[in-house]
Formats: sequence, structure tokens, C-alpha cells
Amino acid sequence: MKLKLKSLWVAMLAVGMAACNSDDDQVSPAPVDPTPNTIELSKIGAYQSGIFAESAAEIPAYDAASKRLFVVNAQAGVLDVLDLSQPNQPVKIAEIQVHDMAEGAEVNSVAVHNGIVAIAIQAAVKTDPGYVALYQAKDLSKLAHVQVGALPDMLTFSPDGQTLLVANEGEPSDDYQVDPEGSISVIQLSNLTAPVVRTADFKAFNGQEAALRAQGVRIFGPNATAAQDFEPEYITVSQDGKTAWAALQENNALAKIDVVNAKVLAVYPLGFKDHGLDGNGMDVSDADGVDGTGSIKIQTWANVRGLYMPDAIASFDVAGKTYIVTANEGDARAWGEDTPEYFNNDTSKGFVEEWRVKHLVHADGFSRRLGDDLPAHLSQLAKGAELNPDNFGYCGATAGNAGDCRKDHLLGRLNITWTEGYQKNADGTPKLNERGNLVYDHLYSFGARSVSIWTENSAQNGLERVWDSGDDFEQYIAEHHPEIFNANHEEAGMDNRSDNKGPEPEGVTLGQIGSKTFAFIGLERAGGVMVYDVSTPAAPSFVQYLNSRDMQATTEQIELGQAGDLGPEGLVFIAAKDSPNGQPLLVVGNEVSGSTAVYHLNLK
Repeated sequence: MKLKLKSLWVAMLAVGMAACNSDDDQVSPAPVDPTPNTIELSKIGAYQSGIFAESAAEIPAYDAASKRLFVVNAQAGVLDVLDLSQPNQPVKIAEIQVHDMAEGAEVNSVAVHNGIVAIAIQAAVKTDPGYVALYQAKDLSKLAHVQVGALPDMLTFSPDGQTLLVANEGEPSDDYQVDPEGSISVIQLSNLTAPVVRTADFKAFNGQEAALRAQGVRIFGPNATAAQDFEPEYITVSQDGKTAWAALQENNALAKIDVVNAKVLAVYPLGFKDHGLDGNGMDVSDADGVDGTGSIKIQTWANVRGLYMPDAIASFDVAGKTYIVTANEGDARAWGEDTPEYFNNDTSKGFVEEWRVKHLVHADGFSRRLGDDLPAHLSQLAKGAELNPDNFGYCGATAGNAGDCRKDHLLGRLNITWTEGYQKNADGTPKLNERGNLVYDHLYSFGARSVSIWTENSAQNGLERVWDSGDDFEQYIAEHHPEIFNANHEEAGMDNRSDNKGPEPEGVTLGQIGSKTFAFIGLERAGGVMVYDVSTPAAPSFVQYLNSRDMQATTEQIELGQAGDLGPEGLVFIAAKDSPNGQPLLVVGNEVSGSTAVYHLNLK
């Protein structure tokens, strides 16, 4: 009898609750994702800005309550607001301008949490302090803005939404004469109309530059302290909200941050990828085919190393342990590259670290490139450079002559950093041989053309790489889509990026579906998204590669915006419980095509 009375009471209560809700405010149970065996992406919609190659669609962020998508439009310096209530037909309904904070200010990045939109805003002069502004997603009303460090870019909320972390990149001026310090702003949001800013800076590492370099951290800006040289690029926060990690891309390192105390605890070098090992091959030339054309030639190269230098990073926990996923794009410092004086030996006009192997190790030395592309800082170090024949004899290097290693179909076309790999004296200064030349034992290229997973290893007092995708990206595209192998995103033709970072993985986001975690990696150059099941961090499995680029489009069609999605920059996963159609989605901002693409995740 008690059971029957209880059942009757529950039924009456349910009817009463339903009667109290109108059609407009009826609450449906949040959809719960089953754990799929796998998933499959399919494109269902897109918003087209109509602006080509001017970064009109970069970073997307989504608000579940308002069903609005917020997309950084760097071309206009604003934040576009899209209605995503029908995911197959995103519609622009408004934009947020930020000129009220400073004349000439521009939107750099965006993050959303529980109806609050946070925008990173660059000052008109990028070396000046920037701003972060907060808005209500539902009506776009402004709540507050605060000043932060120079060139604030990526920003993210802690899982509980009480803290906002901002990567203040602090890039130098084009002539490298003004170099602001990089930092992380830690903004407390207990009062949304009066946020409190604290700064996690790198001043404590000033004076430790030599020790950090010995550990493998790249500190190499002209006359820069560690705090000036560190340039935070991207941030991820642990699930408990207590620890954050920031990618220091140019420094090839990650910084560990104590969120509670707004303090940088450590800077950990990421090391390098050995392209001489099986499974770590790459195509190093865009001119290795017939008559100097491109072709697909993925192979290993002894003593060639890739610097991971991640752009986007993300993190997830397994059994209480945090794992960090990095998109290993690579990025050279190239300041003043359009200034002729710099290439005529004036070191006060910039700093360029990227150079082709064939120019670096030419038997006639550096002066032959003076006034053309000779980096002024390199010309101050030596008369020329050579390859150590003990390490590069396999491609023809001998004492004083790089031989066939310089040829375009071998290593000659590869862009590398001249700042790494040469022999040094005990005090760290260049060790010159009897010909007055630098001697390179190794060549370091930009990026690892892969995605990696890392975790902290307390025994080693640093990071441990638990997995890397090796040469999967190039191998897969070579087999399945050779027409866009290492292609560029602004022109037709395959193999035109092999000499420079290949497919260029830039963006990464994670999606939790049931008990599985999936990683979505955007390839900036060839385009498209690589999908991996990373639920087992040490043994991820490939799921899919989907590219909504028209792979047959001509350069003319590309420039007319008739080639689909080009240049994925930022990605955001929308869980089924937050999705406007109750199904998991992936949104990708494509900076070259200026399009914001929406993908449905089919669970299998």
C-alpha cells in the first residue's frame, strides 16, 4: 500500500509540475551521451563572412543558454555574434566592438562560460598593455573591462568559472627595440562588475637564462631577459582549477602556473623530435620532383630535429592524472623581415632566425647573401657555416663543403633555425673552426608536424612525453589525399609547404563523450581536422580525417572564395547537453576562407 501511495504521489507531483510550466519554459532532461565505439564527423552548416585571407573567422566560442556562437573577426577587429539555434544555418545577428576601451583596439580571442563572454583586446600599439572585457551573452551588455599585459591573446575560464586566465604574449616591436614582458593575467570573477587582476609573471627567472638554456629552454631574443623572451601562447587548466599550463611557443617550453596564488612555478623544456627515427619521417622539400616541382617523399633524416613549439594546447584527466595535448605547429621569430636595413647588417632593425639550409652552409660563406636575406645577427657570429661530416656524410657533407646536402631535393630547401645546433664553447659562445665557420652537428626545424601528449614527471622534475603521432599526418594525407599533400591554404598545388612545417597542426580541442575523450586537431595549411581517440593517453587511436576544402579547386577559385573551408585556426567542441540540437557538435573557425564551419558528430 505504501508503494502504491508513493507512486500516486509522484504521479500527481509530475502532473502538477508540468502544469506549472508553459510551453516556453518547459525543461527537457539533458541528453546523456552513450560511450560510442567511435565517432564520425560530417559537415552540416557554415557561416560565410565573404572575406578571403584576412582572418575574418579565427577563434569560436559557444554559449549554451543563448545558443550563440562568438567568433573573432580579426579583419574587422570585432567579435561576430552568430545565432546557432539552427546549427545547419548559422546567422550573424550582431557584433561586439571594443573601441570604447582604446582607439584602434582589436579583438584577439574569446572564451565563454555560463553566459559570460570574455574578450582579449589588443591595444593599437601591440607592445602597450591590452585589455580584457566581460559581456553578457544573452543581451551583449558590457559588465566590465580591466587592463592586462601586452598583446593579450588566448584566454580561458577555470572549470568552475570563478577565474579567467589570459596569455599576455608580449611580442616585441618589429625592430625588436621594444620587448614587453610576457605574463599570465589571473582574473578573479567573484564580482563580475569589478574583476580583480593579478599577474603571474616570469621575473623570478631573470638571471637564470644560462641555466634554462642548458636545460633546453630557448631564450634567444636580442638582449632579452627571460621575462621578456617568454611569450605565452595558449593556456589550459586542470580539472580541479588549481594548476594551469601555458605554451611558450617560441621558447619550445611549457610553463606551470599556480592559479590560486597567481604564480609561475616552473618552465619545462619540451626537447626535440628526432626525424632520424623510423616513424618520424618528413618531406623536407617543395622542389624534390621532376624539374624542381613538388613530389611526395617522406623519409627519415639523421641529425635533423624538430622543435615541438606548440600553438594550441588542451588537457584532460585520467585516473587523477593530468595529460596535456599539444598541437606542434612551430613558429619562427621573424621580426623586421620586410626591412632592407636588417638584411644589410643592421641588428637594430629586427631579428630573423629562419633560413634555408642551402644558404646557411654554402661554401662561399654568408656575405654572398648580404642585402638579400642574410640575418644580421647571424652575420655577427661567423663568416659562414658547415655541416659536421660525421653527422651529415650520408648526404654528401665533407670538411668545408656541405656537398649534396645543400641540394633542393635533399635538405637544401628545408627552413631551419640558425640559432640551434652549432658547436659551442664551454661558456656557450660559438665555437668556430679553422675557417672561421660555425659547425652544425644538428639541424633544427620548426614544429614536429604532429600532436603529442605529455604529463608531469615529478621524478624527472619536468614533463614526460607519453605519445606522439609521429609522421601520421603526412603519411595519411599522402595516401588518401595526395592532391593536397603539404598544400598551402591560399593557392592550389601539392607539396608547397614541405620545406616549412608541412601540414602545420595549429588548433586542438578535446571532447568528452561518455567515458571517452576525443582530440580534434586543425591542420592550418592543408586544412581539415584530424580526430584521435585519446582515452588511453599512451596509446591513442586514429579515428578520422575530414577536410571540407575543395581539393580540386584552382588558385583562382581559392582566391574567389570558392574552395570551401581553408586555414582552420580555432576549434570548439559542443557537448550534446549544451548543443542546440541535442547532438554533439564541433565548430571550426577558418581564418583564410573566413568561414565558420559546423560539424555533427555521429556516434557509432
